[in-house]
Amino acid sequence: MIVKFNELYKDNLANQEKRFQYITEKFKEFFKTDAEPEFFSAPGRTEVGGNHTDHQRGAVVTASINLDIVAAACKREDGIIVLKSDEYTKFDEIDTADLEIKEKEVEKSASLIRGICKGLVDRGYKVGGFNAYTISSVLKGSGLSSSAAFEVLVVTILNHFYNDGLIDPVTVAQIAQFAENVYFGKPSGLLDQMASSIGGFSAIDFENKAEPKIEKIDFDPAKYGYDLCVVDTGGSHADLTFEYAAIPGEMKKIAAHYGKEVLREVDEEKFMADIKELRALFGDRAVLRAIHFFSDNKLAKLEAEALKSEDFETFKSYVIKSGKSSLQRLQNVFSSVNPAEQGLTLALSISENILEGKGAWRVHGGGFAGTIQAYVPKDLTAEYKAAIEAVFGEGTCHILSVRSAGGTKIEK
Repeated sequence: MIVKFNELYKDNLANQEKRFQYITEKFKEFFKTDAEPEFFSAPGRTEVGGNHTDHQRGAVVTASINLDIVAAACKREDGIIVLKSDEYTKFDEIDTADLEIKEKEVEKSASLIRGICKGLVDRGYKVGGFNAYTISSVLKGSGLSSSAAFEVLVVTILNHFYNDGLIDPVTVAQIAQFAENVYFGKPSGLLDQMASSIGGFSAIDFENKAEPKIEKIDFDPAKYGYDLCVVDTGGSHADLTFEYAAIPGEMKKIAAHYGKEVLREVDEEKFMADIKELRALFGDRAVLRAIHFFSDNKLAKLEAEALKSEDFETFKSYVIKSGKSSLQRLQNVFSSVNPAEQGLTLALSISENILEGKGAWRVHGGGFAGTIQAYVPKDLTAEYKAAIEAVFGEGTCHILSVRSAGGTKIEK
């Protein structure tokens, strides 16, 4: 995909012009060059429906947002990738001739770059060197998927520099997920990468993981007089990989009991009839998380249908129901090793106090730390934002808009 700068940032042109001027200068300064770089962008995403359903090949509703990571980049001919992020003092340097997994890179950005190159090569695509300087407005650890945006950005650069931009968005997402799962060491589903790659507001069904079913939905909360807010509670996702891994791990243990890979393949009625046996074998939490999957998988589909029918009131009721399932069954609102820190639960409680009977609220993304999502009537937005920021700090309540473009090259 190639998008014009003025089209992509039409609602914020002046600030984006300054941002791109800054990244151009930093690129030239860091790489000691006068060459004019090319520009690439990948958006963060917001999860609308289907909390932890994607890794069980379930259904989700998701949207890419107007916060992105941008790269100024130029090709180089020696097969070396050098990537410097504005937010960090160190930089990554990867030799594309060496694509073996490096234990010292696990859970580091270098592993994602190397894993992406391996994923491309394994699918018959070309890889090569480039210099890139990046800057991100997708808050790290915010639940808006800064890691997926980074992955999609790197694939997008390699797509345009070495593959004529011919790699389709679904394949881009699958390669990004491969890097995160196999090289980075996080067993995530495909929701984050897919949302960043394809762009817009979409219902996605991962039943066929090789060819996910994608349906674009024309939805804008503003049409109904609502703002889409994401609250950053300030909790860090660092050192929480084991918490995320436990969710698909427990779900897959139950699926394996039935000789299946994921819960999507398990008969729900048979599962419900076997709960006494299953809790003895796998524990109550695993059973509850499986119940959540079956419930939220159905809710994601119902949410999509409600939006297509322009039934926003019913949609809100499903959002609240999904959020309660995450709280009660999925249990991903705080870390089991640090129960004193419960920013998500606190933000949900504040949201319920203000929005009950008017809006909707739910945990957002992977959980355990990070963000919640809320649909706030515009006449309550100022009150809601003030109440949230009185607790979590100024600038923690983000009012988002949906971005139509996924990972893309930008033409000025």
